[in-house]
Order: sequence, then structure tokens, then C-alpha cells
Amino acid sequence: MKNISFRNKLLALTLSILSTASLAQDYPSRPIKLIVPFPSGGATDIVSRVVAQQLGSELGQTVIVDNKAGAAGVIGAEAAARAAPDGYTLVLTTSSTHTIGPLLNPKIPYSATKDFTPIIYLAASPQVVVVPLSSPAKTMQELIDYTRKNPKKLNFGSAGIGGIPHLSTERFLSMTGLQMTHVPYKGTALAMPDLMAGRLDMMFDSISTALPHIKDGKIRALAVTSPKPTSAAPDLPLLSQTVPGYESLTWFGVFGPAGLPAPIVTKLNAALNKTLTSTTLLEQLSKLGFDAGGGSPTDFANKLRDETAMWKKVIEDGKITLE
Repeated sequence: MKNISFRNKLLALTLSILSTASLAQDYPSRPIKLIVPFPSGGATDIVSRVVAQQLGSELGQTVIVDNKAGAAGVIGAEAAARAAPDGYTLVLTTSSTHTIGPLLNPKIPYSATKDFTPIIYLAASPQVVVVPLSSPAKTMQELIDYTRKNPKKLNFGSAGIGGIPHLSTERFLSMTGLQMTHVPYKGTALAMPDLMAGRLDMMFDSISTALPHIKDGKIRALAVTSPKPTSAAPDLPLLSQTVPGYESLTWFGVFGPAGLPAPIVTKLNAALNKTLTSTTLLEQLSKLGFDAGGGSPTDFANKLRDETAMWKKVIEDGKITLE
């Protein structure tokens, strides 16, 4: 009797493995929906449309971009989390919905770790540390020394409380033991004129928005926050050369709902890694100030774990809230 039971379990397991393998082999057999939880025309949307075209070519199926904007990305991310785990609904999103957002808003109606399957870390962009031309600092070390000699007298701008520029600055201040006053704005467009005029002493900003002003000689760039030189400005020093271990990136990543079968995850990951060799995609990423990522789903999951822990510490140490 026990032998019969064992054989039945073995048969069920074998059939399950064969069924899963068949599913992956047949996938995709119909169009795939790629949710973008942000409005049309933004950086995430622009990248998603190139990714959709390239991914569709790799898989031999149409990939349709579906913009579900609202609530800082929460609406689209939740829609992806609640979708069937069959590989036909994916989401291309950023740290705002999967690391920083959940830390700052515990009421988000999904778990960034339990309700999604990481597929690929698609691309990342650093912040750039900028100062007005009137600043005495020509290097990061000079900025640190100048700030240390003027405790609580200097300020920094950001594009808003809880955004990457704000948190990046708070991490820098924490790691160096410096003190500056935060002046939040409703977007970089409002902060930049004050930086140029010297009313702000420093700002961490997206390299894509700061670079035109840097090239025009209106502000001075001191360093980038990536772990290696960025293609957008390869000659800029790394902040980690002055503050060892420092890193801050804005990233794009692709997820599926939780429970996505491993063979489908593997197939999507391989296809997306191949899209990152596309000249069209690489050129578009470069225009936006992003460097191509890639790697395995496990690599992506590890990055998410490490980044979440990093930002959690920054937010808790700085007592940062959105209220």
C-alpha cells in the first residue's frame, strides 16, 4: 500500500514537472501586457516602449504597454501584483514602488517582496552632486571640509521630501557626520534657479536633468553616486572615492506577480538580457542618463534586499516622513 502511495506521488510530481516545462515551451502564445505605473511621456514610459518592442521581437509576440498611473505608481504596481501569475502581465517600474515607496508609506496595498517575482534589474542612473559656481568647493573633499567648518550654516535643495535626491543627500550627511538644512521644492525645475543663484549650497539631482546645466557652465558638478563611472558623464569622479561605500541609484526593473513559474521567469530573463544588447535601447537609456543593467532574477532580488535595508536605515535615522 505504501509503495502504491509513493508511486502515485512520484507520478504526480513527474506530471507537474512535465506540465511546467510544457508551459514554458509554449509561452508566450498570446500578447503580453507590460504595465507602466506612471504617465505617458516620462522616462519610465519612454524606456518601456523600447523594451516592449525589443522583448516582443525576442519572444515572437506583441508586448503592449499599459500606462496605469496614479498614487505615485501604487495603482499600476497593485494591478500587476493582483494579476494571474502566467507571464502575460508584467510591470516595468522603479524604486519608488518597490523600495522607497513602501518604506515611506506602510499603507501601500501590496507587499513589494511577497506579491512580486523579480525578473531583471534593467538599468540604473546615478545622482550627481552639484554646487553653484560661487561655491568655494571644487571637489567633494573641499565641499566636506567647507561644510564641516560651517556646521548648520549651509543648506541643500531637493525635488521633494522622500525622493531619491533627498534621501541620497541624507545618506551622504549621515555617512560623513555633516549637518545641513534641507530646503524641499516641488520639483527640480523650481530648485535649480536657486542653486544657480547661490541661494542653495548643494543639491543631489538626477544626472539627466542636471547635465544640460553642467554642460552650459551654469552649475558645477563634483561627483556621481554610481559604483562605477556613468556613460552619461564618464569623467566625473565617484562619490565613493571620497566617501567609501557610498552608492545611490535610480533604477528600472521588470517584475511579474508572485508565483510566476520558474521556467517562464528564466525565459523572460534571458529575453530581457538580450534586449539590453540592442543598440536602440542602449542609445535611449544613454539619452536618459541610464546605464544598462542585466543579470539573473536572483541578482535583482539581492539588489532589492540590500537597497531596501539601506533606505530603511536612512529613513529611520533621519526620522523622514511624508506627513
